[in-house]
Amino acid sequence: MPKNNATAAARFKDILKVLRRHDLIRGLNPQKLRHILEDLGPTFVKLGQIMSMRPDMIPSEYCDELTKLRTEVRPMTFEDVWRVLESEYGEPPQSYFASVDEKPYGSASIAQVHKARLKGGKDVVIKVQRPGIYEKMAQDVKLLRKAAGIFRIVSHTGNVVDFHAVLGELWMVAQQEMDFMLEAAHIREFAEYNEDVAYIAFPQVEAELTTHKVLVMELIEGIQIDNAQTLKESGYDAREISEKLAANFVKQVVDDGFFHADPHPGNIRIRDGKIVWIDLGMVGRLSPRHRRLFKDAVVSAVENDVFKLKDTLLMLGHCRGEVDHNRLYSDVGDMLGKYASLDLGSLDAGQFITEFLRLAQTHNIALPSGVAMLARGIMTLEGVLSKIDPETNFLQIVSGHLSGSMFEEVDIKRELRHAGRALFTFSKRAADIPGQMSDMLKMAAKGQTKLNLEIVGSEKVLYRFDRIVNRIIVCILNAAVVMGSSILCTTNMTPKLLGIPLLGVLGYGASFVMTVWLIIRILKNRSK
Repeated sequence: MPKNNATAAARFKDILKVLRRHDLIRGLNPQKLRHILEDLGPTFVKLGQIMSMRPDMIPSEYCDELTKLRTEVRPMTFEDVWRVLESEYGEPPQSYFASVDEKPYGSASIAQVHKARLKGGKDVVIKVQRPGIYEKMAQDVKLLRKAAGIFRIVSHTGNVVDFHAVLGELWMVAQQEMDFMLEAAHIREFAEYNEDVAYIAFPQVEAELTTHKVLVMELIEGIQIDNAQTLKESGYDAREISEKLAANFVKQVVDDGFFHADPHPGNIRIRDGKIVWIDLGMVGRLSPRHRRLFKDAVVSAVENDVFKLKDTLLMLGHCRGEVDHNRLYSDVGDMLGKYASLDLGSLDAGQFITEFLRLAQTHNIALPSGVAMLARGIMTLEGVLSKIDPETNFLQIVSGHLSGSMFEEVDIKRELRHAGRALFTFSKRAADIPGQMSDMLKMAAKGQTKLNLEIVGSEKVLYRFDRIVNRIIVCILNAAVVMGSSILCTTNMTPKLLGIPLLGVLGYGASFVMTVWLIIRILKNRSK
């Protein structure tokens, strides 16, 4: 057996052992899935962390549990780190670095970080990718696809999550995170978008020392943003930090369409009076259309506009089947009804977004990757804000930003021209109404009027009725086959099988197959 096949077979056995040890046959729950991923190793931990960012793909209770996955893993040896640097640079790392700390500054599933000092005396951090991590993750994902049928995550709606689709999405995101040139490009793009924002900063990248597997950037120490006590002792105002952090995130989403997708406290520092965003491997993007729809969703929620929010949800996502519009309208109304008595300042954005995502999942509406990542990012950020200053309300800041941006986007001359054209079109059509009414009355008098009637919501009833008729037809055919076969068995028709005419035997066989099929269909429908 080739070495690669033997390795894959051994790894597959390891995966099956872990699944058996956790008694997966008895079902899966959030805690069990987290423990399984931890036992399967760092590549699966990373997949779980990415999975927690997609509440549209897996139930929210699983997402919440997967956020608890350990981020620290067993560190690489310094010798391995040194070998990666030599391999990437093609020469001894001493040519570029005056010193490199042997003790890891941080160790995660994909990479390890070490403090270092450049020849010129600048303090930096070196992010080094684990050797062979890409190949190992690719193999693990391939093997997990084989075992994906075992993972049947059932949501509260009774829908079974397509684990193959989940894996495909997660592997795509993981591949992006493993390209450090892409992360360096993200940092530069963020810096360009925010160059005019005085209170926001990003680490400076050492472009000439950065490769696909090594990222060298400015050392950002500062104060972790949720360290309230240290911030207070350093003279920082918690309310100001909280509001500026939320305002910048809203700017990233609404104005730039390019946002930090994992804004947890470990990725945000306060240094020299500035908010510094770090670890920019996982980002989200929103197209201009999705940004506009996001604005529409916020405005319709604030204005308690059920129809507009329902319409926005349908335009945001992709329907994976038939949509019951009456039920969707009712569910959106019920959701907004819970918050109708609350003012914007007391509205919990995280809870509202969770219900919005659950609504989409219930009605089989798949949201785009950027929108789903944004939803999880907002929930994460709101948790950070609650630790810094519980009085800061994210939705108020979003609403304030949207109000300002919408006013700025208004072009008075353009709006007046549009209103003038609309008024002219309306008056022209209004003048045609009497003539159209006269024609309708003449046609009605002559019996030429036709009425098209569509009963909304009747599609399911008609579909069920159609299935009933089909089964009745199968039963009639089945009875006819049995009767015909019985008559043939009383004759001396040849050829014969065990003394019975072969055609009669085949008829009984066909009847048996139809009967089994019918019973299976009936039992399946009863179980739904």
